Amino acid sequence: MDKSLILNKIKEYYSFKSNTEFASFLGITPQVLSNWKSRNTFDVELIYTKCLVFNSEWLLTGEEPMLKNPKKSDRTENVISELKYEKKDLLENCTVNEQKEGIPLIPIEAMAGYGGGEMQIMEFESERFVVPTFKGADFLIQVKGSSMYPKYNSGDIVACKKLQLNDLFFQWNKVYVLDTEQGALIKRIDIASDDDHIMIVSDNEKYRPFQLHKSKINAISIVMGVIRLE
Repeated sequence: MDKSLILNKIKEYYSFKSNTEFASFLGITPQVLSNWKSRNTFDVELIYTKCLVFNSEWLLTGEEPMLKNPKKSDRTENVISELKYEKKDLLENCTVNEQKEGIPLIPIEAMAGYGGGEMQIMEFESERFVVPTFKGADFLIQVKGSSMYPKYNSGDIVACKKLQLNDLFFQWNKVYVLDTEQGALIKRIDIASDDDHIMIVSDNEKYRPFQLHKSKINAISIVMGVIRLE
């Protein structure tokens, strides 16, 4: 079994741009990651602990399915193990809800329809979470990539509140989730050169800011807070 391939698939799943970023997420040095690949091995227990979405059988043998669907009895344990709030008391108050109450966790791709109020979230959601601090949030999505680092890490989960495009007032320098023709973006918004555009800004200095015409925004939500990975 090619364990380097498994490592590459995990890296691709979380949209890490470099091995250094991937190693940092795992809590190891880039040299350790390089040694794993050259020796066709890795620490299964570490990977399984850090990446709870992956099927243990796939990690061990490479046999599909790659992702697992946790049993209902395991859900709360998985959430507590995988997620860490910026404030400790938030973690203690976070519970998984089976009665379709609370905040739905959706794929970022689903924000296109759900953020505009045109899609039933039932098609996408896997679980709902009761998080008292994020009262008023409409959905949760997972951050992918490093463009908003260090504010958000790839794998962090942000709570979002939907906004109406026809009555939109931007709070400059706040973080929003936007559905655009090029896909969903989690970015900081700032004033642009004219009233018809907004400036899209990444916290990671490696990503250059750019202007976006307001007509290119299909749906928009404001980020209310973050659930940070351990």
